Amino acid sequence: MMAGMRTVWVLLLAAAAANAQPERAVSESVADFHSVRDYIVRAAEKMPDAEYGFRPVAEVRTFAQQIAHIADDQYNLCAPVKGETRKAAYTAIEKSLQTKAELVPELKRAFAYCDGAYEGIGAPFGVVRFGNTTRTKFSMLNWNVWHTWEHYGNIVVYLRVKGLVPPSSEKK
Repeated sequence: MMAGMRTVWVLLLAAAAANAQPERAVSESVADFHSVRDYIVRAAEKMPDAEYGFRPVAEVRTFAQQIAHIADDQYNLCAPVKGETRKAAYTAIEKSLQTKAELVPELKRAFAYCDGAYEGIGAPFGVVRFGNTTRTKFSMLNWNVWHTWEHYGNIVVYLRVKGLVPPSSEKK
């Protein structure tokens, strides 16, 4: 009988641990989003306005276009999670804003919009439509995290070329 009770306890503990894993994955994704969000905002604030038109080579986006693209995708990738459809064009910000004075406040608004998706994720494995595909809410938000980190990596190069230390490399 004791062996049977131990087996039940082990199964109950395993089930509890398995149920905690999705919550942990979501909370870790939210923490990663907050990290990259803060680094990007600080990078956007750090780059001088006169350098917003800078691009390391002709084939890549300007710094302003990078910031605008990141802002656009906060709306594009978080709207489905919030059960909304973005009313603006997919690249509306990138096609219309170019200066630091325009982009920093818009970037902050875009991240605030996405904050609501992360905070209100609810059932993370509920399915949402994105274009012609379906994904889970968690997958959409995780996509946003890695995509935003990818572009942070891009703008780190822009900052370094201009002699600026990226926020993630600043001394504490």
